[in-house]
Amino acid sequence: MFHLVGQTLRRIRQRKKHLSRSLSRRPLQASASYTSGGGEESMADNDIEDLEMQVVRYKPEGLDTLCKNTKFTRKELQIMYRGFKQECPTGIVNEETFKEIYAQFFPQGDASAYAHYVFNTFDHDHNGSISFEEFVMGLSVLSRGTFQERLQWAFSLYDVNGDGVITKEEMLDIVTAIYEMMGRYTEPSIDDTTAREHVERVFQKMDTNRDGVISVEEFMDTCRRDENITRGMSIFDTVL
Repeated sequence: MFHLVGQTLRRIRQRKKHLSRSLSRRPLQASASYTSGGGEESMADNDIEDLEMQVVRYKPEGLDTLCKNTKFTRKELQIMYRGFKQECPTGIVNEETFKEIYAQFFPQGDASAYAHYVFNTFDHDHNGSISFEEFVMGLSVLSRGTFQERLQWAFSLYDVNGDGVITKEEMLDIVTAIYEMMGRYTEPSIDDTTAREHVERVFQKMDTNRDGVISVEEFMDTCRRDENITRGMSIFDTVL
């Protein structure tokens, strides 16, 4: 199952790269004037002031704190924040906006269900919105995290209800959402019966103690041992 998911996702990897820039596209355009106009120092100073003294409904943490808590540089955070602020002036992203962003990059399918699951993994405090801190911390794990950190993120995606284990139905929900998102690009196309059969095989492989659920340890161990499953779990490389 996971190798089919991974194969399908790799077909649109180039499309998906743009999604990571969806909240920072405008700042990259703005950076042309910042490098050729007023100068890097003045723009950086403005960004620092914006980030630390911004008056909106939500005030993000300072750059120094975010540098410590993520694997991004100050300049990278400044660029991302500039785009985040332009797209989301309130300082937060709600789920509907998040789904709209996904829909732009997957017009051939229905990305709403998958976007919902990804949104939940970013919304750490489960308040129904993603702050800039939550956004960059999640992106830091996905783009620059260790193998262990990225597997942990993938586990949290499949652990839909957050109870610390993955059930067969949760795995099926995520896999179904992926294929719905891919739409006509899914090859080979699968129906509900085929999806359930794939999930059943992979679930049995991961559920080593046969207790009907997959623990984080079972998930990690199986992914480390099985190269095919690890490749299939490349969905955490292409989320944003």
